[in-house]
Amino acid sequence: MIRCDIYKGSKRQEMYLYVPSEAGLKQVPEQLLETFGELQLVMSLVLDQTKKLARADIAMVMTELQSQGYYLQMPPSNWSPAKRSENA
Repeated sequence: MIRCDIYKGSKRQEMYLYVPSEAGLKQVPEQLLETFGELQLVMSLVLDQTKKLARADIAMVMTELQSQGYYLQMPPSNWSPAKRSENA
């Protein structure tokens, strides 16, 4: 289990930064923090393999939190194969 905090920034909608609660933002590269603008804590959670996240694979989130100290959740893509074939 990993206790984590999830932040969103003022610059990009639907982009979230997960960090271990005990380490906070210490391991997040400064350049990445700058892309977020002003950070706001969205929520804190306890992650474990039995739970699911809406837009991220929990195993990947946990692995990246342990290996690099943060996980970056990008905004969903608006591209879909159906939209592409309609425009072709």
